[in-house]
Amino acid sequence: MSPVPPSSPTVRVGIVGAGENARRHHLPKLANIAGVEIVAVCNRTRGSAERVARDWGIATIHDDWHSLVESDDVDAVVIGTWPNMHRAVTLGALQAGKHVLCEARMAMDAQEAHDMLSAARARPNLVAQLVPSPLSFGVDKTIARLIATGYLGTPLSLSVEVRSGTFPDPTSLLHWREDVACSGRNVMGLGIWYETVMRWIGEATSVTASGKVVVRSRMDSSGIATPIRIPDHLDVVADMACGAQAHFQFSNVSGIIASSRATLFGADGVLQLDGGNLLGGRRGDTALHAIDVPPDEAGHWRVEEEFIGAIRGEEEVTLTDFSTGMKYMEFTEAVWMSLRHGRRITLPLDGFDGT
Repeated sequence: MSPVPPSSPTVRVGIVGAGENARRHHLPKLANIAGVEIVAVCNRTRGSAERVARDWGIATIHDDWHSLVESDDVDAVVIGTWPNMHRAVTLGALQAGKHVLCEARMAMDAQEAHDMLSAARARPNLVAQLVPSPLSFGVDKTIARLIATGYLGTPLSLSVEVRSGTFPDPTSLLHWREDVACSGRNVMGLGIWYETVMRWIGEATSVTASGKVVVRSRMDSSGIATPIRIPDHLDVVADMACGAQAHFQFSNVSGIIASSRATLFGADGVLQLDGGNLLGGRRGDTALHAIDVPPDEAGHWRVEEEFIGAIRGEEEVTLTDFSTGMKYMEFTEAVWMSLRHGRRITLPLDGFDGT
């Protein structure tokens, strides 16, 4: 555990939704920060909350998230629920004067994200942070430096290819990411990858999308058939403000082909992030080659450290603030609108009603 400076206040954290990411990252990493106490937890069921409390030595279990966020014993709230709870818990916590770290995906849709951003801006004394896309932590600074110093030349295009390497399986149970009642208008890894791309080349000005639902319904855990509206396969073409054109392809039905790759094409060079490995090539090269990331540019997961540091006034939130989250939710919303209406959607959106 790192030492805490004498002037740093104790931060008492409550967890609403101690799911997989909370158990993998938030709980152990918060517990490892000196002066941080995890004091309360609220899960969907009492039984799961009791297990988390036992495993992590958490003193108080709440049966209702309202009582947790309103508790005088809690200074900051970590929200690890599905997106369908993010808006309500965020607004409740901010209204109660609590700092907020909310799991990605930010919200169900752009309107909810707009509400969350407005609430955070109305309380500038409170920290409002989203769990960031971790896909490129290790190389973001190096990619930004190479682009800034002309490695690519003029950016021309971007290709993001994310394929699961699985065939359709109609027998598997409904996953929350496939259920609009839980996930909203989020589609596979679209928002996470767009957040990553924004760090490199900025925002999109328009999108056109086409998608396909392959498995049209699934049984939920109660044995009830639920219609699927979220695509199993998605193609998005976007115009970027920097002048480049981007193509995003996501597929959960790619058979034996699995990939997770982003490639930046410029007038003078190419950069590619392939499964965490940074590759590049310039005019005169015959193949891509590995690019070394200097130690001082190699980023890593420090989400919880940044959250607590921001609460203590020691740093600003950079990964990820609510303004950035709003942008990736607008992009996600625009894709949903394009799928629905079969036309090009311009960004930023004019209003947040999803029509």
